[in-house]
Amino acid sequence: MTVLLPDSLDRACAQLADHPEAHVLAGGTDLMVEVNFGHRRPEAVLSLARVPELKGWGRDGDTLVLGAGVTYTELCDPAIAELAPALAQAARTVGSPQIRNAGTIGGNLGTGSPAGDTLPVLAALDATVELVSVTGRRTLPLAEYCIGPKRTARDATEIIASVSVPVARGPQEYLKVGPRNAMVISVAGLAAVADIEGRRVAVGLGSVGPVPLRAPEAEAWVVDRIDWSAGRLVDPADATEFGSLVAAAARPIDDHRATADYRRHCVSVLARRALTRMFAA
Repeated sequence: MTVLLPDSLDRACAQLADHPEAHVLAGGTDLMVEVNFGHRRPEAVLSLARVPELKGWGRDGDTLVLGAGVTYTELCDPAIAELAPALAQAARTVGSPQIRNAGTIGGNLGTGSPAGDTLPVLAALDATVELVSVTGRRTLPLAEYCIGPKRTARDATEIIASVSVPVARGPQEYLKVGPRNAMVISVAGLAAVADIEGRRVAVGLGSVGPVPLRAPEAEAWVVDRIDWSAGRLVDPADATEFGSLVAAAARPIDDHRATADYRRHCVSVLARRALTRMFAA
């Protein structure tokens, strides 16, 4: 196996252009599982571990820009958690401390799994993904980047450089259901974010469709059920109807982890809980 170890983003792009068949490796938490089970045998690997340009993050006005190499552990840092609470909540649910230390937000995007914990949050936040190659840079909305189960719009010669999300302007929640309480892949996941000033709620769904999903009908319906000046629901019972509307947006399947009906039920419960927590009386 050929292992490429670039020490700059420019060098990484050049090496990937020369070896487009190479598997781009961030933390390796997904790839090594497939290698260990014999499901994948890459001819070449391009490791991004030594690329410093991917490891930083910063605030640009009302936008939080996260380098693709930012780890789940770093997402839990109070400085980032204050700006993107739901991303921090999602990061805390990922694997063990060792996995959180190795896994990255760029790796989650690179794998493109519907069960990726950060992806529902990024969907709810209308995140944009920056891709870079020897020919230049381009940005894609997450809805255009994720095109199918573990399929993305990233070209074979492109590297994920960063992801950008708006700074929090209201309460946020991330909740998920799994067969046990910790170190578990998501059976159903939900992110809900509120923009108090803009008077809107956005929802992202994970593990209940081929890509991260939104729930536009539920998002539009709930706007008039919130007392925005007081920061609470007009009628707490509306959270149940909100859950039903969110569940209607799900497109789950039956698989070895859960049935479609169970996943749809989970989404309804998670949506109700998230809305109640964000706008408690």
